Amino acid sequence: MNAPVPDPVGLEVRWDRLAAATDEAASTMLRTAFSTIIRESNDYTVVLMDRQGRTMAESRAGIPGFAALMSSLTAVILDRFPHEEWQDGDCVITNDPWIATGHLPDIAMITPVFHRGALVAFAGTAAHSPDIGGSPSMGATDLMSEGLLIPPLRLYRAGRLEQGVKDLLLANVRLADDLWGDLEAQAAAHAVCGRRAREFLDDFGEADFEEFAAQVHAMTDAAMGAAIRELPDGVYRAGLDADGVEGHPTRIECAVTVRGDRIEIDYTGTSGQVPYSTNSTLNYTRAYSMYPLKILLDPATRTNWGSYRAISVTAPEGSIVNPRFPAPVVARHLTGHLLSCAIYQALAPVLPDRVIADSGGAPALRVRFAGVDDAGRPFAQMLFANGGMGASKEKDGLSATAFPTNSGSGSVEAMEVASPLRFARKELRAGSGGRGRRRGGLGQEIEVHNPTSRPVQLVLLGDRERHPALGLAGGEPGATAQVVLDNGKRVPLKSISQLAPGASVVISFPGGGGYGASEDREPELVLADEIGGYVR
Repeated sequence: MNAPVPDPVGLEVRWDRLAAATDEAASTMLRTAFSTIIRESNDYTVVLMDRQGRTMAESRAGIPGFAALMSSLTAVILDRFPHEEWQDGDCVITNDPWIATGHLPDIAMITPVFHRGALVAFAGTAAHSPDIGGSPSMGATDLMSEGLLIPPLRLYRAGRLEQGVKDLLLANVRLADDLWGDLEAQAAAHAVCGRRAREFLDDFGEADFEEFAAQVHAMTDAAMGAAIRELPDGVYRAGLDADGVEGHPTRIECAVTVRGDRIEIDYTGTSGQVPYSTNSTLNYTRAYSMYPLKILLDPATRTNWGSYRAISVTAPEGSIVNPRFPAPVVARHLTGHLLSCAIYQALAPVLPDRVIADSGGAPALRVRFAGVDDAGRPFAQMLFANGGMGASKEKDGLSATAFPTNSGSGSVEAMEVASPLRFARKELRAGSGGRGRRRGGLGQEIEVHNPTSRPVQLVLLGDRERHPALGLAGGEPGATAQVVLDNGKRVPLKSISQLAPGASVVISFPGGGGYGASEDREPELVLADEIGGYVR
């Protein structure tokens, strides 16, 4: 893996070519997907991997945390389906949370790339399905209640559909057309990856990706190792509290150990797993620990498998960040997204110029609307919208911006087309950013109306109702989240309820934490905040 790089310019040209291939594949998936979760909110990833399943190139618009775990996912699949068993046209899928991206709605797909009769690479995608059966709420107490579990199965064998697998999938979901349409969109992305990978090998006169992969992995590993060496050796600790469920908060304890060019993250002391859906499987915990470190320490180098070799992540088995099967996990992001906050708080003493305060969008607040319209057609829509990011030493936090995920705020117009819902307003939430020398990013307020004659199910998966995004270096916390019906009743952020016919709900997304003392903020910026309506 320490292959020489005789031509760095040529290597960059080839690497950029593969990255462009994954971006093209991602565009194909976005344009052919049925659900708004993929085509509007970017809840997916596309990667090209070498023959061992190690990522070489990743799509730049997908979710980086997903890409970070595709290599470990493929390693498990290769244990079950060894290289010699693969045929051109095969396709394996799984949504096992302990193998894939951490909860059942995300379906991962792996296909082989053959070139001149030889297996040379794998294409991989993972995407959030519009429905996977079960109960997508906090009411589930085990994994089986949350939906259909798909172990690694062949969906296609040598290009031929396994009809029984398709029938089984579609018999267990409410939105069969949307789910199958999204799976076909993933398959279309894989076809693009395979075609572009073969063209790459032909154009550069290479038989396989072995030498190329070794070079790019060595380069990214070296870049991350050099960034870690700039930190003083030591153990840095932080802890934070989350709302938990039913008045029982959970706590994350984080120790970041720096030794030379390697870094270890350990979550010993974190709360035990719970009988609620906020458990984060270890692979998801690893992904959302490694990615925040990558963008903090080495943001400029393009990411692949080598970017993470210098980072190890451990957590006690049976904890909320490493639960035992079959723990419920559908809301695993409510724990996993908080890990970036703990890591940055721990490293603030040694990287005060680079870390950011806690983000209101960590964890993301997700709202699912489901029901039947007045014409009798079922619908289900997930609202992807974001709170404010935390401020840094030099910059105010970004408002209404996702972090540590980068799933977008889906178009409300698209949601209105796909459902009977009507969005009365969507605006920045004045005063929600934590005050400081640098202000936290603002959350937003979204008002949704049910114009139908039937109730609409309202599922809330959120946090920061009682524990706001904390500031740094004297900065103040951001505003907490809240959801209020038009009759004035507050709805708990981890709940399932009904939006009555003709009723509306206002969802207030939390703001990010501030950085530095508010009395040190420049007078002209204070005035600009007042004129812009950012403060109250």
